[in-house]
Amino acid sequence: MAADPATRYPGLDDGARPLRRPGRALPLLLVLLLFVGGCSREELHHTQLFSFGTLVDISLWGASSTQAEHAERIIQEELQTMHRAWHPWLPGPLTETNRRLQTGSWFDCPPELLPLIVEAKRLYELSDGLFNPAIGKLVALWGFHSDVPPQGPPPEPAAIQQLLNQHPGMDDIAIDGKRLRSRNPAVQLDLGAFAKGYAVDRIIGRLERMGIENAIINAGGDLRAIGRHGKRPWRIGIRNPRGPGVLASVELSGDESVFTSGDYERFYEYEGKRYHHIIDPRTGHPAAGVTSVTVIHDNAAEADAAATALFVAGPEGWYPVARRLGIKYVMLVDDKGGIHMNPAMAKRIRFETTDRPEIIYSKPL
Repeated sequence: MAADPATRYPGLDDGARPLRRPGRALPLLLVLLLFVGGCSREELHHTQLFSFGTLVDISLWGASSTQAEHAERIIQEELQTMHRAWHPWLPGPLTETNRRLQTGSWFDCPPELLPLIVEAKRLYELSDGLFNPAIGKLVALWGFHSDVPPQGPPPEPAAIQQLLNQHPGMDDIAIDGKRLRSRNPAVQLDLGAFAKGYAVDRIIGRLERMGIENAIINAGGDLRAIGRHGKRPWRIGIRNPRGPGVLASVELSGDESVFTSGDYERFYEYEGKRYHHIIDPRTGHPAAGVTSVTVIHDNAAEADAAATALFVAGPEGWYPVARRLGIKYVMLVDDKGGIHMNPAMAKRIRFETTDRPEIIYSKPL
């Protein structure tokens, strides 16, 4: 039951591959857990692939066996293509694009990257630069461009400040048809803040063109759902960012995406302090004051980018950013355990914890 809104309470793999080993559990780092219990095998087709450094969980309701098998092959091919094209540090179209952006000269953008860059520029502007895929050099400086988690002390303040002084942003990238150039050699693209969302949108589009009407594509806990789970909505859980299990659940039907950015996804600890991968482009340091942000939206790529932008904006700044991005459902968990949400989200959320959390409600979005 949702809280009363009138009250304030005090590493990446080398491609997609199927996972078929019996009994393999989803990792605890999932942000969202899919509830599919009680389904007959004839009605629900379920498989898992590994790509983008995470499990991609595919659930199809009401599809034929032939459709399901064909869908798995198509999704595997799509994931392999997107993974190779968008990988931020292994050789491929994105690393070559970043090399050419350093030159300041015009060049033909790889076609598998151009739509993402165009969309990234739009979302960068709407978020007032809080969603900023141009800070790849800062992400790399913190050690997150590696399959191995960073270790040791954080980067030297002087190295961080040197990059900040160059103000890399998506507005430094000029687009002329199929051609790109960067006016700022400090720009290095890292599309990780919304590549999963863009990939999920693409996969759902392929499924719909195949005639599949009821499905969830869950990429490491970030998902888009279409249709229904038989006679009832899809019901998913939102991970507790600082404890075991599920913090809350929400029901989805029709066509909706649920994306969460959390400080538990990729992080390391040094001398008792946690350093996570969501870098605030204003400070050059991991964004502070938030443990997770969950948004519900009708577009997975936009939901993915918005979750990052709102995480960076923090408890005091998320509301105007959500309005500019057109997000209608937000739940932010701050670093003290307080939960910030808008009234519309409060009507949809059902908390699954025994202890009732502190809820801080915003104005309607």
